[in-house]
Amino acid sequence: MTDFIASTLYSFAALFIILDPLLSVPIFAAMTHGQTPKEVHKQAFIAVAVAGVLMYLFLLFNTMIFEILGLNLPSFQIAGGILLFLLGMQETLGIDIGKCKDHSATAAGVVIGTPLLCGPGTITTVMLLSKEYGLLIPFIATTLSLVATWIILYYAAYIQRILGDVITDIMGKVLGMLVAAIAVKIIFAGVMAML
Repeated sequence: MTDFIASTLYSFAALFIILDPLLSVPIFAAMTHGQTPKEVHKQAFIAVAVAGVLMYLFLLFNTMIFEILGLNLPSFQIAGGILLFLLGMQETLGIDIGKCKDHSATAAGVVIGTPLLCGPGTITTVMLLSKEYGLLIPFIATTLSLVATWIILYYAAYIQRILGDVITDIMGKVLGMLVAAIAVKIIFAGVMAML
């Protein structure tokens, strides 16, 4: 039971760090600026739903997807790790990670959902966790991380006001370094598996 809880907490922490909803707070707040609270909450739900569908899809069907595309896990680990490392470095260094220029109401949820929340790094992490722990632990961790992400986006405007731009930026940079560190671990595991 202790191992189950520890593994679930580790998986949740890994997914929450890689989803990095705090990075999305200023972007989400800007994209939904001027919308009614009801519309903002709807966009938060859309963002989490988009990310969730992708995460659960790769959690449940990762082997089948790999077989169809003729890929193996080590190659995906290395490629996903490299992309994740670049994302972490971009967050840490404050480089634009490709924000959508369309700030329309319909775009906000989808753009936040993917690629900001659920990008290559998140997909790689979900697949690696399923390989290491099976389906139950990553499923629980994915659900918990999505709920936490939804709460953060739901209150994005308040969080942005309370923390301010400086604190939000610092937190994004720290999480970026953690993402880069996780990426190094993933790349190393992929290279060792290849050898």
